[in-house]
Amino acid sequence: MSHEGTEPGIVDAHHHVWDLSVRDQDWIRGPELAPLRRDFTLAHLEPEARAAGVTATVLVQTITVPQETPEFLQLAACSDLVAGVVGWTDLTAPDVADTLAWLREGLGGEYLVGIRHQVQAEPDPRWLVRPDVLHGLSTVAEAGLVYDLVVKPHQLKAAAEAAARLPELTFVLDHLGKPPIASGALAPWAAEIRRLAALPNTRCKLSGLVTEADWGSWTTQDLKPYADTALDAFGPDRLMFGSDWPVCQLAAPYSEVIATACELTAQLTPAERHQIFAGTAARTYGLTVTGSPGPPQETPCA
Repeated sequence: MSHEGTEPGIVDAHHHVWDLSVRDQDWIRGPELAPLRRDFTLAHLEPEARAAGVTATVLVQTITVPQETPEFLQLAACSDLVAGVVGWTDLTAPDVADTLAWLREGLGGEYLVGIRHQVQAEPDPRWLVRPDVLHGLSTVAEAGLVYDLVVKPHQLKAAAEAAARLPELTFVLDHLGKPPIASGALAPWAAEIRRLAALPNTRCKLSGLVTEADWGSWTTQDLKPYADTALDAFGPDRLMFGSDWPVCQLAAPYSEVIATACELTAQLTPAERHQIFAGTAARTYGLTVTGSPGPPQETPCA
């Protein structure tokens, strides 16, 4: 996959798009989420991304319907910004291998880099280690794809168990496993993060933090203990930046999310920051982006 910019920049490893005239987003309910009940398209994201120094992105699924993934792949095929798609398919379906092959063969199929399911909505905290799910995850690995984990803290134990059972599959934890930032608690989340990070086939996204904090009054210092825990557990070589746009806009605009991530990683070397803001995502998802082979002299955070 190659969407090359003109100079090294940021890879935003996690964002979404939706068009409500095409399909409802039935999770957007209640007054708190009302700002999200409108269209958010690549045309809306692109000027913000370019202004922030983002040269490539990973577009991630939002709802569990089979039509969304081929639509996203077509978007990627026509975009100079999207370098990869993390889509959805039913992991428990007996024909999951055929579905993945069909997606890879269709328009934009070369941009399919991973699969994700809304595990956070599953009532069973051990959903990830059900035999049918493990079989589906094994099929994802056989297809050469990555699996994104969107889980809540109480599901991290099962996530680690699944990763241990499938060492051939790379698992990417979205949003640091949604830590309880608003309450300020670290336990037991921190211990579960370290358990997951101890497995070499795991990665983590520095994403989604502002919306786990108090939307109206959060500060960078509120986020720092959680970012520091992830940095210590995974290291820069297994941590990648993601904006979680447009969901992040409930708590902060795109530019502020990137500026905050830069502040949270300011103590790192330029080479380490390059890994978080480009290198890790490029390696994990098999992206080809300008500047990904090695650290730039200066990062967009400098």
